[in-house]
Amino acid sequence: MPYITIDARKKKVLRDLAKVRMEIITTANKLPPSKQREIFLGVWSARHLIAHLIGWDYTNIIASKELISGKLPSFYEHHDRDWSSYNRKLIERHNRGSFGNMLLAAQRSHNKLISSLESISSEEFALDRNIRYRGWRVTIERLLQSEAKDERIHLNQLRRYTRIKL
Repeated sequence: MPYITIDARKKKVLRDLAKVRMEIITTANKLPPSKQREIFLGVWSARHLIAHLIGWDYTNIIASKELISGKLPSFYEHHDRDWSSYNRKLIERHNRGSFGNMLLAAQRSHNKLISSLESISSEEFALDRNIRYRGWRVTIERLLQSEAKDERIHLNQLRRYTRIKL
């Protein structure tokens, strides 16, 4: 198996994040107004999903800075099953304005996240600072890999919803 450089790993994570977000926004943009507030994902509508993504962008910007400072990201204080209470707070904070404006906000918040991550060296991005949560190694790279995985799951959920409901 070929060795993958730290730079290549970082570029892949950022590329994956950018690609999945573009696909989410493109898919969500196809929803007619009558379907944007309809609950399709547990207790979430498409608006809730987009607000959730905006909130996690800002959360990950802060978490990256906290990790560089050698601290466990503060969002871990809110950990519960499926991060439900933290997600609820994020949705309450970012579920505002028209759906179109929310999609723009999701692109802006994501651009801020990517810009913030690009300013971090690849070494800092991947560095294990010996920060653990319940035995799990917490690094910027791992947080963002997890975010990309979560967004791919949400993209597939949104795609299923658009196929069923349009």
